[in-house]
Amino acid sequence: MPVMCKRVSRAFGKYMFKEQSYTALTSASATSIRRFSATTSRPTDGVFRALTENRVQTPWIEALRKQQREDNDPTKPSGVPQIPKDRHLEPKKMSDSYHSVILPLAQDPWLLDTYTNASGHIRLGTLFMDLDALSGIVAYKHTGPEVTTVTAACDRITINHPLTEICDLQLSGQVTYATGRSSMEISLQVAKAPKEGEKVRSEDVMMTCQFTMVSLDPGTKKPVNINPVRVDTEEERRLYKQGEENSKHRKELGQRSLLKQTPNDEESDLIHAMWQRQLQYHDPNDPLRKPANVHFMNNTRLSNTSIMQPQYRNRHSFQIFGGYLLKQTFELAFCCAASFAHTRPTFVSLDPSTFQNPVPVGSVLYLTATVVYTDPPLVPDGAADQRPSNAATTSTAGTDTRPRHLTRVQIRVDSRVRNVEHGETKATGQFNYTFTVDADVKVMPRSYSEFMMYVDARRRVRRVEDGAESGAGEETRRGDPGVADRVTE
Repeated sequence: MPVMCKRVSRAFGKYMFKEQSYTALTSASATSIRRFSATTSRPTDGVFRALTENRVQTPWIEALRKQQREDNDPTKPSGVPQIPKDRHLEPKKMSDSYHSVILPLAQDPWLLDTYTNASGHIRLGTLFMDLDALSGIVAYKHTGPEVTTVTAACDRITINHPLTEICDLQLSGQVTYATGRSSMEISLQVAKAPKEGEKVRSEDVMMTCQFTMVSLDPGTKKPVNINPVRVDTEEERRLYKQGEENSKHRKELGQRSLLKQTPNDEESDLIHAMWQRQLQYHDPNDPLRKPANVHFMNNTRLSNTSIMQPQYRNRHSFQIFGGYLLKQTFELAFCCAASFAHTRPTFVSLDPSTFQNPVPVGSVLYLTATVVYTDPPLVPDGAADQRPSNAATTSTAGTDTRPRHLTRVQIRVDSRVRNVEHGETKATGQFNYTFTVDADVKVMPRSYSEFMMYVDARRRVRRVEDGAESGAGEETRRGDPGVADRVTE
């Protein structure tokens, strides 16, 4: 036999031996095999695979090579519409967009490994990623795949009932408001997974939220009309009406923005009272001094910088998906609240937050978290009638039933993005998180910009207290008080 044939024969024999060995290994029981890594292999950043399949459809290297071959930037408009003007936009049932996923955290310890932190708590930021991915699935079930759908805002995420045990979770949602224009409201919830054949009980609903999604033409990147939603039941009518009120409220907020209007008389009086308090702190002839539990706003800031990798992309390959930004901003806000209060904070809610501009893959993301409001505040309402003292300030009498040692801390996270060369900078979003801390701490603004951030945060607190964003009861409007033990963080 020729030498070359012998070598090929030996090599083929070795290959067959390895193949048989591999087959024997793969046919063995799962308990006899030890994985090389502690977590299951996943193509993305930890989003539950049942949700990832609908989000990442093309391997990154293929999308990149296609871009290089065609020599175009898919993130910029081509100017050529891809959506026909005469497409059918008949109303769709609200229930047609419903989607539900069971997250088997109690059944799968390796999956739970992805969702837990060093202290054994479930990471809420990871659940936020799942919720954003779920909202995308719901949106495309309503619109169809021919449009480009992006997250425009997260209207509110609220803890209804704290989760106190590791259990399977059901993530579900549907389109609850769509008039036929480009935007739609998607309502989602996280609840303890019910037993087979049973429905979710209200006391088992852990978290509720609303996302606003906008549909764009893939070619022009301009908003396009979508199917309106149809309501058939009394419950659907209630959800639609609530979505209508939320939409109206968002427009009113835009009109009353501090970027367009000056603070009102009450807010101006408050700013003046806080400025006077600062003067007293620095006046050598005044015995009043800044208490140790009062911190200037500029000293509360935390920042981080990271490059946006393709593993965090959305289904259109070249932009970062919104859930990753929610996770990053939440965890920075958590660290900011902990650094401010020197205690472990408890998440209460994500207040209305906006996604202003897309975040491209490969760009540099800058996040800055700031404590912008504390409740009870340093200077309560009725600022004109203040009798300052060095004692720690308490809440306004008769308006707050929380334990006196608990403080609500609102964190604002501003995000902006630059290209790698740092030649272009864009604001990409503002995220507003509220935590409860077991400490008596206050924040005090000093510059005009900080006063505007303080007033804006104060408005958010007042809107929640007035129930402006929800028709639910007082407990839901105020959010979880942060007293009960929980397994989430």
